Amino acid sequence: MKRRTALSRLRLAPLALSLGLGLTLGLTPQAQAQDVVKIGFTGPLSGGQAAYGADNRDGLLLAVKELNARGVQVGGRKVSFEVVAQDDAADPRQGVAVAQLLADAHVRYVIGPYNSGVAIPAGRVYNDAGMLMLTVASNPKVTQLGYPRLFRVGVNDAQVGVSMAVHAATKMKARTVAVIDDRTAYGQGLVEEFVGEAKRQGLTVVRQEYTTDKATDFTAILSSIRAAQPDVIFYGGYSSQAGPMLRQMVTQGIRAPLLGGDGICTTETSRLSGGSLADGRVFCSQAGVVLEQADAGRAFAAKYRAAYQRDPLTYAVSFYDAAMLLADAMQKTGSTDPGKLAEQLASGRYVGVAGEYAFNAAHDLKQSPVSVYGFKGGQPQALGR
Repeated sequence: MKRRTALSRLRLAPLALSLGLGLTLGLTPQAQAQDVVKIGFTGPLSGGQAAYGADNRDGLLLAVKELNARGVQVGGRKVSFEVVAQDDAADPRQGVAVAQLLADAHVRYVIGPYNSGVAIPAGRVYNDAGMLMLTVASNPKVTQLGYPRLFRVGVNDAQVGVSMAVHAATKMKARTVAVIDDRTAYGQGLVEEFVGEAKRQGLTVVRQEYTTDKATDFTAILSSIRAAQPDVIFYGGYSSQAGPMLRQMVTQGIRAPLLGGDGICTTETSRLSGGSLADGRVFCSQAGVVLEQADAGRAFAAKYRAAYQRDPLTYAVSFYDAAMLLADAMQKTGSTDPGKLAEQLASGRYVGVAGEYAFNAAHDLKQSPVSVYGFKGGQPQALGR
């Protein structure tokens, strides 16, 4: 009975959100008579990573609102866009169930998932349904699946992990490192790439520890790491663990900086540490343009703040760009067919807020800037590439 109730709630979610968007985007009866293009969204809207899920969803909604206000024609017909959002809770099994629901609802495009551990199994469902999938999930295995309608609109772990290892060796002059991963596809992939480059840079891994993306107590692994006295600690995971981990590092007297990838490159790390502990102690690498250093980035951040009364986190801009990229492909092809759109994405080029979207044969971005950030006043600030 409990299982049936949960599935019923999932089935109702797309209809409820679509109706809500019809109101929040101010669709008139004339607009409702237009061809409706439904865009699926999947991300963690509950649980420890809910802040990221809401951030991503709201970046997408901002783009959809602008597209509908602008008026888009595809093949001579006016279209309006609706978002059908689902909560995958950063859980692979729920992500697969969400994928099947979107497929069964005849949604033909999905922007997401956020998590690699969700994207890898859910990708098969989207592929089998012939859907177009635009994801920021960073584990290299995501695009190695070889699905013809799957594209990564962010960088992969190799780029992020390598940049952080080079920074640790060349800028921080580290010689020893301890690593921790959260056993997710994202965390494991990121640590693997970091360790490989760290060793090439001459660093010695003195401890390799593991936790989970649900953990809150890191006493045992931090005690082991403290005994090894590494110059730096690299964590493959998300802010929901990095924040409390940082607080416990300070409690144990560990002075080594905490390094990580895009999963901790957000104000959430500072907030969850309980204060400004991240300042001067946390360093992370993240892809895409530094918003504050580009006119388009500053304009996006200002629009996002005006709409939601908060700053955008890591990937709101990527989800915004993904919607614009999708609409651009529809206009260029004059079609809403996922197969034709995939062909356009594979061969075309689009310049968004976060950078240029042009894909290689594996459907990874041909190029994307990766910057290293430190924290000041609880905010991540770019140090340079």
